[in-house]
Amino acid sequence: MNILIWGGKGQAKVLRPILEERGHRVSFVFDRDPSVSAPFQDVPFTTSDSDLQSWIANQNPKSLGFVLAMGGENGEERCRLTQKLENLGMSPVTAIHSRSWVADSAQLSAGCQVLALAAICVEARLGRQTIINTGASVDHECVLGDGVHIMPGATLCGCVTVEDFATIGSNATILPRVRIGSRAMIGAGAVVISDVPPDTRVVGVPARPLKGSL
Repeated sequence: MNILIWGGKGQAKVLRPILEERGHRVSFVFDRDPSVSAPFQDVPFTTSDSDLQSWIANQNPKSLGFVLAMGGENGEERCRLTQKLENLGMSPVTAIHSRSWVADSAQLSAGCQVLALAAICVEARLGRQTIINTGASVDHECVLGDGVHIMPGATLCGCVTVEDFATIGSNATILPRVRIGSRAMIGAGAVVISDVPPDTRVVGVPARPLKGSL
């Protein structure tokens, strides 16, 4: 399948070899940030919306897949763009690195990204456009909503729930049966021992809300 990568920074460079290993072909890269340079010399790239629209107009949308190379706290934007591109007839592609491990009983929704050395254990369920980044671990029966980002090295113990658009920072640990609310942000290295409300940022060991957090 020919693939559009939306986003031209480091995540695009990480995703390309994963896609090509699965037999896909990266055909075009787009980024709205005019300061971004082409990530690949052999793939057309633009920061112009009109150039992107022209390229799509010359393709058969039903033969096009897309991957959203937007990490960080961009889960809501990933889901919004997914709807937009699906409305044009394109299909979200799930990218799973060959050196990750995904249990047979795990359920991954469209557009998920599972990067190198990540692990997704039995009966875990991942929503649309969720990223399990390098070396992250999602243990048994965890439930992740849409647009979640589990950053490098983070650990979700068993039966954790992470609601839509929440972000778990690098090397953070979420203890069993904890619920992370929608749009919450867990700081790098935090240890979360109790539920985190929506729209809350927590840091530290044990994790506590940042002053001024919603």
